Amino acid sequence: MIFLAIAGLILLSGFRIANQYERAVVFRLGKYRRTAGPGLYYLIPFIDRGQTVDLRTMTTEVAQQEAITKDNVPVKINAVIWRRTIDPRSAVIEVMNVGEAVVQVAVTSLRGVIGQHTLDDVLKEQETISAALQASIDRVTEPWGVKVERVQMRNVEIPESMQRAMAQEAEALREKRARKIKAEAEVEAAALLRQASEIIMHSPAGLELRRMQMITEVGAEQNTMTIIMMPSEFVELARSVRGRRTEASLRGPNGAFLAA
Repeated sequence: MIFLAIAGLILLSGFRIANQYERAVVFRLGKYRRTAGPGLYYLIPFIDRGQTVDLRTMTTEVAQQEAITKDNVPVKINAVIWRRTIDPRSAVIEVMNVGEAVVQVAVTSLRGVIGQHTLDDVLKEQETISAALQASIDRVTEPWGVKVERVQMRNVEIPESMQRAMAQEAEALREKRARKIKAEAEVEAAALLRQASEIIMHSPAGLELRRMQMITEVGAEQNTMTIIMMPSEFVELARSVRGRRTEASLRGPNGAFLAA
């Protein structure tokens, strides 16, 4: 009875349960037999051996690596990899430690991809470089049954001397834009002044009127009284207008002069 009980317990111990996100790679006497799960599956005691593989997306962080850009600038970059096992059999049989293997491939690929781009590209085109890095890693990990879903670079560090140089370059560009805007404003002002001068040339009296207006505005702001000498042209013009009005008042309805 005791022997039967022990035998029954040994047989029952072969039952296993794999979660929905897990698969069990089963080996029988050291040889691959099947991939079991999810749910209940059975391992023959002392003959079968199972290794569970998680199929969920995993995040793997690549420690800070130093690389040289295409224009010979040393940079330090951290990266994060999102990977998922799509073939449990290959992930167990083809590589010993799939997580560590992916990290090592990422380190090598990171240095290679950064070496193909300039510093400006590394700083401005991170999405493009991340896509190239993802494709490079995925080509290596595909035979291992691992799919690299995303690679993201972060914490790009550059030397302090290069930071100062970039700051000076940015300041020079801002100064250049400011000078350009100022020059464009001066060009527009000069064009408007030329238009005003052309108008004044056709009507010299307009210049005198503008001068009188400016003097009046200055006097109003300073709360002072200003005496202006009227130009002779204005006096002659006023006399001419007054004479015309007097002549018109002396003419009758038919245009003849009225007797006094």
